[in-house]
Amino acid sequence: MRENPSWGYRRVHGELLVLGVKVAASTVWEILKDAGVDPAPERSATTWAGFLRSQAKALLACDFLETVTLTGARMYVLAVIERHTRRVRILGATAHPAASWVTQAARNLVMDLEDAGCRARFIIRDRDGKFPEVFDAVLADAGIRVVLTGVRMPRTNAVMERWVQTCRRELLDRMLIWNHRHLLRALREFETFYNEHRAHQGIANARPLKPLPPPISETDEIAHLNLRRRQRLGGILNEYEHAA
Repeated sequence: MRENPSWGYRRVHGELLVLGVKVAASTVWEILKDAGVDPAPERSATTWAGFLRSQAKALLACDFLETVTLTGARMYVLAVIERHTRRVRILGATAHPAASWVTQAARNLVMDLEDAGCRARFIIRDRDGKFPEVFDAVLADAGIRVVLTGVRMPRTNAVMERWVQTCRRELLDRMLIWNHRHLLRALREFETFYNEHRAHQGIANARPLKPLPPPISETDEIAHLNLRRRQRLGGILNEYEHAA
């Protein structure tokens, strides 16, 4: 957001009057203009990218993800991601995202954040009608301000949108969902995999809930690695770890 162009020179004019220097506002404007000083310099602007960088550690993002079961039922999944750590929280899935359900999801989120010691200050969401006003109110009571994205501007919520694509590509597009219960089980498995094992390029290939181990320095140890594969959801997700 950029200041009013007249704001800069008017402040200078006012400061001069406080100091007892009486001069016309137009004179101040002409002096600043001749000196090449922008009366509303760009450094006073707050861009969206700058806001995201400065508030990354206190920033959450949320969105709904849609999927369809084998019976044809359309399910709506609500998820939240921490921008700094990339930790994702799947708040639930429902065929009827009524205001009461979404509001309860917000309350559950607040309690989970408190238990985890997460000091979030902002949460980004789009203007989807499934978010009722009371959703914002619950978060506001917890000290979390809701920041709305622009109309048809998914890039303003890019981290969340990226997770939605990942969930589709690595999970939902690779398995058949029988019903609501099956969907929740699959989502919980994916949430654990995403937070505790999957490497994330956005955080230097670390895991949201697990730092990278120290690198192996011994050549012989690298040449004789003893690894074990753990399958999740019948092999859709695979984890690799050192055998004990």
